[in-house]
Amino acid sequence: MLSPILIDGAFLNRHAGEMNKTKVPAIDSLDRQWYLVDAENQTLGRLATEVASLLRGKNKPHFTPHMDTGDFVVVVNAERVKVTGNKAQQKLYRRHSGRPGGMKVETFQSLQDRLPERIIEQAIKGMLPHNALGRQLFRKLKVYRGSEHPHAAQKPQILEIDSAPSLQ
Repeated sequence: MLSPILIDGAFLNRHAGEMNKTKVPAIDSLDRQWYLVDAENQTLGRLATEVASLLRGKNKPHFTPHMDTGDFVVVVNAERVKVTGNKAQQKLYRRHSGRPGGMKVETFQSLQDRLPERIIEQAIKGMLPHNALGRQLFRKLKVYRGSEHPHAAQKPQILEIDSAPSLQ
């Protein structure tokens, strides 16, 4: 067995756990921002990845994977989100009532006409952790049809998301 080497009174081969201490931010020290995202002419997947990243707090230097360090996000104009290719006719959304034979299937276009908020909510929810943390993060997402929202008192910052060049 090798003997430890002393340089300036410190051991060179210290235990690995002593070298890298991760600082966990206190809950009350977190500064939660509010962001406003306009979904008009945005591609669904690109919009969802940016919003999910904000909800998790990955844009902050004190991001911790097991904690809620993210911000609140308000998405407006949900009915104007775009999809590429033939997804408007071919993409299917499924839900089940829990009863035998209770499966309901709906296309993207029909769901966008009926409940456009659900399309964005499901896309973002699928990108969050599938556990209690993900459910807590999802509660900080607010999606609205049209440009009006009831969160003006929080003074949300307008967030510009780069839309992809048109593929058609």
